[in-house]
Amino acid sequence: MTTASISGFVRGEMIAAAPPPRLHASLLRQIRERLFNSLGNATLTVLGVLLLGSLAWPLMKFVLLDAVWRGAERTDCLPETVGHEVGACWPFIAAKFDQLMYGFYPADQRWRVNLVYGLGALLGAPLLVPRVPYKTLNATLFFGIFPIVAGLLLVGGLFGLMEVETRLWGGLLVTLVISFTGIVGSLPLGVLLALGRRSDLPVVRSASVVFIEFWRGVPLITVLFFATYMLPLFLPGNWKIDGLLRVLIGVILFSAAYLAEVVRAGLQAIPRGQFEGAMALGLGYWRMMSLIILPQALRLVIPGLVNSFIALFKDTTLVLIVAIFDLLGQLRASFSDPNWATPVTLFTGFAFTGLIYFVVSFAMSRYALYTEQRLNAR
Repeated sequence: MTTASISGFVRGEMIAAAPPPRLHASLLRQIRERLFNSLGNATLTVLGVLLLGSLAWPLMKFVLLDAVWRGAERTDCLPETVGHEVGACWPFIAAKFDQLMYGFYPADQRWRVNLVYGLGALLGAPLLVPRVPYKTLNATLFFGIFPIVAGLLLVGGLFGLMEVETRLWGGLLVTLVISFTGIVGSLPLGVLLALGRRSDLPVVRSASVVFIEFWRGVPLITVLFFATYMLPLFLPGNWKIDGLLRVLIGVILFSAAYLAEVVRAGLQAIPRGQFEGAMALGLGYWRMMSLIILPQALRLVIPGLVNSFIALFKDTTLVLIVAIFDLLGQLRASFSDPNWATPVTLFTGFAFTGLIYFVVSFAMSRYALYTEQRLNAR
């Protein structure tokens, strides 16, 4: 190719400098660029706003505008008494609030539940703030010491505390106990199962595969039934395991099988060079995994882990079928009270509990997103 022909493809002058990118666009400009930058996007935006409005307005009317906020009995939430269409009956929630939060936990002992909540918040909040120092000590106290102290406080029977049987527990207390114990107990077991499934030892790998596939192939309802009603049949006659403890064990084993596959996906995403580099440094298997591989793998699967945690938190409602009254179970039990039988009682109760489940799940999701962004920025 001649020089003349090449010159036809080579620019003879410099391109003019492009303007710097906008760091902070106005709100109006962002709306125009993201929602109305084309006819299709504008149409979808208008349809989305109309759909959202058609759903949000009736909900707002029921929860806030037409709601009854004060009252002492069911007649205060009837249209004949109020004089207009009645929305949510919040006096019903106020009357049943203690039952929804504590179940049938003795009223004079509920300070122990509140103390557990306070200790959990005091030890858990610093773990969520990256800049707070002494993370190792804080994690040891929260994951190692706090569960023991919480168990002693809630169950009692020692140090002068009255013993409270778990059959009296209920409401949000049971929901948080099952979900917290399930998350804390299933994640380490899930990590070990994921490592075992990728092990070079045939016995370890086969045992991990059998465990994972068995628990993933059985519905959680079946696990709860087996743990509650059938497990005692296989134990010696003088052995007794608390009903709630049996449920906790079943939930941990069930959730660990799912978390194992989530963690295994992260391990498979790590380049082989990371393993070879760690081995070249002379690191043993456990040091390689704990210092090099697992931190990277767990960072990759944060969305999957949090998704499993949220599902576990909501699946605690299934314990109602084995006569353990969690938040939703206590709500359904409160509907049987004829003193609060109104046309809107059912919807009010589900709106209240639905809000609790949404707030907790949304908080977990947003903090996971914040953690992802913070780790990806490094």
